[in-house]
Amino acid sequence: MSSSPLALTVANLLLRPGFASRRTPDRVLDRLSAAARPADGDEEFTEEFRRLLRDWARDESLTPVGWWSAQGHVRRHLANRARVRRLIAEHPGIAREPVERPVFVVGLPRTATTLTHGVLSLSEEHRCPLLWELLTPDVQGSPGQRRRAVTAARLMVGAIDLFAPRYRDIHPLVAEGPEECTFALPHTVMPLSQARIPAYRGALEERDFVPDYAYLKQVYQVLQYGRPRRRWVLKSPLHTGNLDALLAVFPDATLVWTHRDPAAVVASFCSLIEHGMAITLRPLDLHELGATWLALLSRSVDRGLAARAAVPREALVDVPYSWLGSDPATGAPKLYDAVGARWTDADAARLPRIAARPKGSRPHSYDLARYGLTRADVDAAFADYDVLRAEVDRA
Repeated sequence: MSSSPLALTVANLLLRPGFASRRTPDRVLDRLSAAARPADGDEEFTEEFRRLLRDWARDESLTPVGWWSAQGHVRRHLANRARVRRLIAEHPGIAREPVERPVFVVGLPRTATTLTHGVLSLSEEHRCPLLWELLTPDVQGSPGQRRRAVTAARLMVGAIDLFAPRYRDIHPLVAEGPEECTFALPHTVMPLSQARIPAYRGALEERDFVPDYAYLKQVYQVLQYGRPRRRWVLKSPLHTGNLDALLAVFPDATLVWTHRDPAAVVASFCSLIEHGMAITLRPLDLHELGATWLALLSRSVDRGLAARAAVPREALVDVPYSWLGSDPATGAPKLYDAVGARWTDADAARLPRIAARPKGSRPHSYDLARYGLTRADVDAAFADYDVLRAEVDRA
């Protein structure tokens, strides 16, 4: 990836005049906060994003597009938080909306979590959040409001596809398709996929995520309010490291944990991060990228292993990669049975559309060595997890 797409080069030139604001992140945050109009009592929420933006701005490899993206990330979270708080104040019934027996797809990234989520989204009895809803959570509004929200999501997806054409071959985003909770959670490792932010990484390691998951529940209560109630099917590999916080807020959740060889996972995910980070940083240090994400992913799964010891067996479904990655037609009915859902002929008829690769996409190739890693490095980092994975594969 030695050269940038022309569109990205042009965008960096057009955004360069505003790049100087990276030297005054507090002023930028004040402007974003004033536009969001945060609710009383959310001062600490705002200050957390002030600290994040300060740390983000310190990455000297950040490009103008990277700084624009950082501001967009903070703007979205401040605006959404303020909107959710206002809606609950205006409609107190939102806070009483039950989120009962949700299904959370967890596990390492690149383990068919997206496919698993997509398969579970087929049922008319299930409710998966759509990307545009996660980017702009709101109660059911006018057709015009929906069109504006969908258009904004399409523009975001279009920008990613334009600036990183290979990204959609690896993890396609669809504005009106099911998407993961990552877009709604305030604090995750995803900013680390756009910049080198060691202070933020350290803060995440000490963070109590229960308030973040309490807010995530409010997002889904907003999206459910005034609409038919169906069983929520939710997903994010990033939940794996926060299962204790997730279950504190959603104690009756069913966890669907997908599994795959970590060597393939790490190589594939590093490739995904490389294509995304090429939009926001120049130059890229691929060996640093590999070391960073090997540590982050292994820490996440270690935390998940510790938390799953307290999860009731009936609330945990282990899904080997072969269930859906190799044979979705056979694996999908087993998955539905495991979560206590009905697999119907209508679901089976829709399955090929979910399981097929996006039209025009190219195969995804990846190699650990590109990121300065070896099989031995991965095996050492995931030794405990590999014991579990072997048990799942045997079962």
